[in-house]
Amino acid sequence: MPISMFDASVPPISHALKNLSAVLQKGAAHAEARKFDPSVLVNARLFPDMFPLSRQVQIATDQGKGGPARLAGIDPPKFEDNETTFPALIARIDRTVSFIESLRREQIDGSEERKITLVAGGQTLNFLGLPYLTNFVLPNLYFHSTTAYNILRHNGVEIGKMDFLGKI
Repeated sequence: MPISMFDASVPPISHALKNLSAVLQKGAAHAEARKFDPSVLVNARLFPDMFPLSRQVQIATDQGKGGPARLAGIDPPKFEDNETTFPALIARIDRTVSFIESLRREQIDGSEERKITLVAGGQTLNFLGLPYLTNFVLPNLYFHSTTAYNILRHNGVEIGKMDFLGKI
């Protein structure tokens, strides 16, 4: 039996973002327990030319809301990209999850061949629905979620693989 586009998008994206939220909560608790300014972690980077934690979360949520929205044939909600604290980043994730979980199966199923055009990095990208999901949305979501995880782990937050994977 083939998997539906809804099942291939909304549940795994929601799951990944909820896990990212839990990892961020551990980052906030780490800063509080060690009595340092949490903005140190929010602004941390793995390398000088990489985005900080806050931007990694923003991009992960952009993929998380943009993918299912475009598959459903609607515009994704716009967020300001102004989050500078753990609570604000977690709230952004919560808004994203609420949005994608409000989408109905019938809006997304059958979108394998839907034409999707978007501008990213100054380039116009054209996709069909299935390759958009599998070759662009999910890899980007996991890349930026993984990078956010790695920033926190690199800075001493006690998280492990099961925090990233979440309840399976």
